Amino acid sequence: MTNRKLPVNLHILDAFLFFVPVSILFYYLKVDYAMTFFVTAAALAGLTHLLAESTAVIAGKVSSTISALLNATFGNAIEFAVAYFSLKAGLVELVKASITGSIILNVLFLIGLAMVAGGLKYKEQKFNKESAGLASTMLIIAVVGLALPSLYKMVVGQPAPSMSIAVSIILGVIYLLSLLYTLGTHKHLFTVERQPPDETPGRWSIKVAVLVLILATLAVGFESNVLVTTIQPIMSHTGISETFIGLIFVAVLTNIPEMVSAMTFARRNHMTLSLEIGMSSALQMALFVVPILVVISSAFVGGSLDLVFGPFEIAAVLVTAMIANYIGSDGVCHWLEGAQLIAVYLLIGVAFYFL
Repeated sequence: MTNRKLPVNLHILDAFLFFVPVSILFYYLKVDYAMTFFVTAAALAGLTHLLAESTAVIAGKVSSTISALLNATFGNAIEFAVAYFSLKAGLVELVKASITGSIILNVLFLIGLAMVAGGLKYKEQKFNKESAGLASTMLIIAVVGLALPSLYKMVVGQPAPSMSIAVSIILGVIYLLSLLYTLGTHKHLFTVERQPPDETPGRWSIKVAVLVLILATLAVGFESNVLVTTIQPIMSHTGISETFIGLIFVAVLTNIPEMVSAMTFARRNHMTLSLEIGMSSALQMALFVVPILVVISSAFVGGSLDLVFGPFEIAAVLVTAMIANYIGSDGVCHWLEGAQLIAVYLLIGVAFYFL
């Protein structure tokens, strides 16, 4: 009798998918909010792993820029869902903090983790300076767009909702133009020759990966709603601010797919792709998701979301943009540079905890 191999290789994070039906059951049975909160967070961890693995399969079939865009898009779909339900619940400050937290986390923590993961295997890793340079410039534009409504309120004393909408439209247009540049008119500058994969092949075909990606995204939307309903009692009973939860917890939880993918590609010596995942996610959040949220808020949620951020949030994003510009200057990275990025992220997190 011949031994048959299992058609798939299970991953430890697949065990977290068990919490998806459990969280649904807890939600409808109105189980204790704290238990529902942690079970839902565990369910999202399992679902985001499916997102990461399915996008990794698809990424192997397309260019590095498009694969980074896919990782960013489906990763930010989680963030968009959490932000949308948070706005409906009136948690505007949490949404603003998750916006800045996502930008900071993707540029500092995610890229830092990727550099450390790759640096433990390779002494130095090279990446596309053209891609990094364009991303850092776009990030500076995003900082300008996010800062101007805040400065206006500081000077005049009251916000201008129409200004936030105008800025959002401009940011959205420049983001679409950047896609035209990288994927169309100048895509030759961003083409990366990939090395043959030295890892075992993915457990799904590309068709199955696309189906898993869609189903996991839909499930994430429901779980995001459950998570938001449990966040409010958590804040009221613990005294933790909306800003800290949005900046740290929500940002980390909703960016797990990008972190897993970035570290995976860094270990395979695809540092350009890892860098593009972090930068693309940060830029897509600032230049695409934020404008959509502002417009949706204005049209359907009573205009509760504007682009007026606190001085600490603006300063943190500005520092992040400056560091991003430094990252892309030489096209070479190592594990210590990644550790330095992580240290800056932790310093910002400590500052907001005591704020």
